Amino acid sequence: MTQAKSIIFFDGVCNLCNASIDFVIQRDPKDHFLVGALQDDFSKKILSRFDVKEDYLDSLVLLEKGEIYFKSTAALKISRKLSGLWPALYPLIFLPKALRDPIYNWIGQNRYKWFGKKNTCRLPSAEEQAKFLSAQTLPATGLRLP
Repeated sequence: MTQAKSIIFFDGVCNLCNASIDFVIQRDPKDHFLVGALQDDFSKKILSRFDVKEDYLDSLVLLEKGEIYFKSTAALKISRKLSGLWPALYPLIFLPKALRDPIYNWIGQNRYKWFGKKNTCRLPSAEEQAKFLSAQTLPATGLRLP
């Protein structure tokens, strides 16, 4: 039996967020993740089941095994499944969120100023289609929508 895929939801117009998603896709050879823009209606429908506000854009959101994670916790949980040395960052999860999240928040609050933003959400290339959340890829997550 294959493991259900986790979903990373990201700000689809944020240049830093899009670069981060490219980074994850390139380092996910075991295909652990699907990704979806927070602004996408399909993503909003899934996140509404987990009490995530429809207009939430403050951080990336990880949906893993039926649990929602935000900010540095989400980033660290993602890092542990990436190829290379990135899993070595995971022990930082044992630091209190009160120490980790202020750094995440500072970068998040300045992301548009420092890295810019697009006018519309990014569309996946043909090669990336299987990594992006859609009605076709949803079964790989083990989730069902009403």
